[in-house]
Amino acid sequence: MMARDHELKKDLAATLETRKELGPEYEAELVDAFLEKVDRKLEAAIDRRVRRQAAETQMAVARGDRPRTGGPGAGSFGERFGFAVASLVLAVPLSAIAVVNAHLPGLLVSWAGIVGVNAVNAAGVFPWQRGRQKREDGASGWE
Repeated sequence: MMARDHELKKDLAATLETRKELGPEYEAELVDAFLEKVDRKLEAAIDRRVRRQAAETQMAVARGDRPRTGGPGAGSFGERFGFAVASLVLAVPLSAIAVVNAHLPGLLVSWAGIVGVNAVNAAGVFPWQRGRQKREDGASGWE
């Protein structure tokens, strides 16, 4: 990083010196040329970083490593959060229906079901979660 910073400082100093020699009428062209150099260096650095991350990911897959997901069989945070929010949104009408039809015992049964579904999701025992895990391991199908 220090070498690149030194290189950019040299380029900037050369650009400023050229501006002094040529005058302010060439300032826009000189600034554009310097910014193009900075842009090329930035794109090259980003490209190197993306290639390095892709190589690291490929190496991890080749070793059989799986990305950490936050729990046994759990998806990403967004998937888990979305499932929890959806279950709570659906809990409101389910609770109302249960109370109207079966009073307190119905409410308790409906909430036991909601808690159970969320517990099973957190444990990762839904068939589609097992299928995703197997595909991450390299196997195909929903076995």
